[in-house]
Amino acid sequence: MQQPISITAISSISPLGFRSKDIWNNSLNDAHFFSLNPSELVARLPTEAKESIELLRRSNPKYKRLDNSVLYAIFTSRQALKIAGWKASDNFGINIGSSRGATHLFESYYDSFLKQGIAEILTSPTTTLGNISSWVAHDLQTQGPEISHSITCSTALHAMLNGIAWINSGMCSKFLVGGSEAPLTPFTIAQMKALKIYCHSERLQHCQYPNQALNLNKTQNTMVLAEGAAMACLEKGSSDNRLAAIKGLGYATEVLEHNASLSSNADCFQRSMTMALGSIAPENIDVVVTHTPGTIKGDQAEINAIQSVFCNKIPALTTNKWKIGHSLGASGLLNIETAIMMLQYQKFLSIPYLKQEAPKQLNNILVNAVGFGGNAVSILLSK
Repeated sequence: MQQPISITAISSISPLGFRSKDIWNNSLNDAHFFSLNPSELVARLPTEAKESIELLRRSNPKYKRLDNSVLYAIFTSRQALKIAGWKASDNFGINIGSSRGATHLFESYYDSFLKQGIAEILTSPTTTLGNISSWVAHDLQTQGPEISHSITCSTALHAMLNGIAWINSGMCSKFLVGGSEAPLTPFTIAQMKALKIYCHSERLQHCQYPNQALNLNKTQNTMVLAEGAAMACLEKGSSDNRLAAIKGLGYATEVLEHNASLSSNADCFQRSMTMALGSIAPENIDVVVTHTPGTIKGDQAEINAIQSVFCNKIPALTTNKWKIGHSLGASGLLNIETAIMMLQYQKFLSIPYLKQEAPKQLNNILVNAVGFGGNAVSILLSK
């Protein structure tokens, strides 16, 4: 790190809720948040969160035609700014990404096009990935730079890397970064099923924990899609009101063996974690929040990489995907939120079906994310 970067706020909306207290309390219990929609396993927003999004949609005539991925981003960005105490006049930058973008609107518009032979007027502007950050900038009335991108499941952590780069360059002193995803649509789920990585719906009735992320003894893929968004406020320097400090960062891309898989030892993760550690000794890392989506090969590859980097001093491992599933481009920032809460409350969030010793103290937590194409990001957070 060229200079200290502080995370002064983080906000999310997910199956865990949208209030910090509720998110933490729901993280502590051993319950998962999966249900059928209508016949496939998914992790949806709770009722109160959905109602809040609908209130937002009805609050402005312009918002009625926006996809949920945009509304989730607006909602969480408002919350993050309130927590950080930022104002539009602060001239901060915005970088919000999404893996899939406006899935619901795109499928709806395309279905209409097939039936009518013409596209609806707002099809293009409301389904581009760029409209997420643009609408957030419009809603917040900011004047700084705004960027959108899609780097599959590592999208939100790439947004964090980009925000750090802008701050380090001196072009901005503050950056709002995050990811938003609303992928619970028939075609999106069908894509995951086509890859043979999706969890079978009957597991909801026959298995206490349908998604077996980090369980290396599973005999079938168990990934479950989730909806949600998360935003973080980054500030230059060691802010007095910081929730956590970004102590290191790493990134890497590996040569593809397959369009949708990592190498067996996740070479990209080995390089990204090593880069994030820098001069910090591996034994000083207390926890790794893993990407592990619940697939056999993906989970094993990341564990192989962790074993390679940490050797016989492997930190405690955790993930939130056994509980809330995989929110694709938003998942990395939800991992960051998990890490920040563990640092704040000084409590390790264990996985009910895994036995491991909880760290006595939490000082340094490494957060991982990776996407199709082997593009890994690792962020090291410190209290």
